[in-house]
Amino acid sequence: MTTPKADKPAAGQRFKQIPPENLTPEQRVLADAIRSGPRSAVKNSAAAKPGPLGGPFNVWLRSPGIGNLIQSLGAEIRFRSTLPPKLNELAIIVTARQWTSQYEWFAHHRLALEAGLDPAIGADIARGRRPAKMSEDEAIVHDFSRELHETQGVSDATYQTALDRFGERGVMDLIAVNGYYVLVSMCLNVDRTPLPEGVSLPLPPLPRRG
Repeated sequence: MTTPKADKPAAGQRFKQIPPENLTPEQRVLADAIRSGPRSAVKNSAAAKPGPLGGPFNVWLRSPGIGNLIQSLGAEIRFRSTLPPKLNELAIIVTARQWTSQYEWFAHHRLALEAGLDPAIGADIARGRRPAKMSEDEAIVHDFSRELHETQGVSDATYQTALDRFGERGVMDLIAVNGYYVLVSMCLNVDRTPLPEGVSLPLPPLPRRG
């Protein structure tokens, strides 16, 4: 059976990319903030590529006031978290898997690997499995994040374990990265944001719960 290509979604991308010369003044402020911020230093980021903004940024342009708040929050969560990059990216790919956000996974799985995440951990998460071999810190972040998504909260034991390891600020940063990337997943999934041409969908479908 042929794997469907993400660059040709069933009904096409909903928010068409806007050429830079067609941006309104308010949209240009947002675009400039994204391109001049820390995302622009990330190799292959949609913020670092010339031409129209892609990824979730293209969606945010439709409401640039909100979009500017979102991008500022995202920069804080991604680049100034108390969680090390590997653990932050681990929480992001757990979120991407929960939402089957193909673009989010495509963008952040490679960043997780570059930050030192074992590829076997990513492979297990992609298949909806709890990874068999994780460090103590990885297990805390994975279990907290997955439980938060699946139960809309965390148990006392899960909370205390995270608190003991990361402190109150670390727990807040962990909640924030999960919540923020739910919003990003929503934007990407509603948009049907395509992957680069020729790239297959990285996340297989999971059985529906209930």
